Amino acid sequence: MATNLEIEFKNMLTEVEYNRLLQEFDINEEQIWLQKNVYFDTKNSDLKHKEAALRVRVKNNTYELTLKTKKEIGLLETNQSITKTEYKALKYDQIFVKGPILDALLELGIDVNHLHVITDLATKRAEVAYEGGVLVLDKSFYGEIIDYELEYEVSDFEDGKQIFEKFLKKHRIERRPAKNKIRRAMEAMS
Repeated sequence: MATNLEIEFKNMLTEVEYNRLLQEFDINEEQIWLQKNVYFDTKNSDLKHKEAALRVRVKNNTYELTLKTKKEIGLLETNQSITKTEYKALKYDQIFVKGPILDALLELGIDVNHLHVITDLATKRAEVAYEGGVLVLDKSFYGEIIDYELEYEVSDFEDGKQIFEKFLKKHRIERRPAKNKIRRAMEAMS
């Protein structure tokens, strides 16, 4: 289990901008991986109302349970590795694996017996170190919709903001704020 404060800046990209950045950073297909995010909430959207999100990320036959909760700056991200069996028990039988995420959900007042899958998406992701942070290029698939996103993950909000703004200007990328993936996936379903 690990917790970390996630500070990231996001911007939607056009397909042309996405492909241009892949070329510019010399990213080839072998450096891009596929991951699937499966999001959970209750029928009453209890997590959403508490400005939290719960997902399982499936990548390279590994399963990582993640709870994100809003902080003053950024998100507190709690990660817990789970097995495929534990993932299936959660997804199909609403049986939640014991551990720090269960404890945090109970502390938030979430009835884990009522969690169910609300949406999922697949993402092709590439990451590259940049100016003390990590640039992330995502191509995400929500049913019939494909979108492109740039993320910049940093440890310092003010420095990260300045670097990100300079990056967008340098690469002639129009500012297009990005909603989080769970919201985009939910909107794609409606």
